[in-house]
Amino acid sequence: MAERYFRDAVEKAPEDGAAWVALASSYDRLRRFDLADRAYHRAIELCGETVQILNNQGYSQMLRGNLKSARQKFLQAAARDPGNPTIQNNMRLLDGSSPYMAQPPWQPQVQ
Repeated sequence: MAERYFRDAVEKAPEDGAAWVALASSYDRLRRFDLADRAYHRAIELCGETVQILNNQGYSQMLRGNLKSARQKFLQAAARDPGNPTIQNNMRLLDGSSPYMAQPPWQPQVQ
């Protein structure tokens, strides 16, 4: 439902960068990464590469399993706002997910 509301929001206010970021995030949750990338691109056109957008793009890359790309985005965001707890938490989440991404999901995890 969120995607529908944010899509409606950007149709009504196409210059609202925050609405584009929210729409991109909702596409990430639906795993529609192609649409998320387009929405992030539009948000960047309107607002520039903000800390929030860089962080969200990092999270999007992490959802896709692109951990190196996710780390790059998180590091860019952290360079602009070093004390941001959301970015720090996402970096910890990324660090914690790395071992699970290293082996195929059909293999049991070694503890």
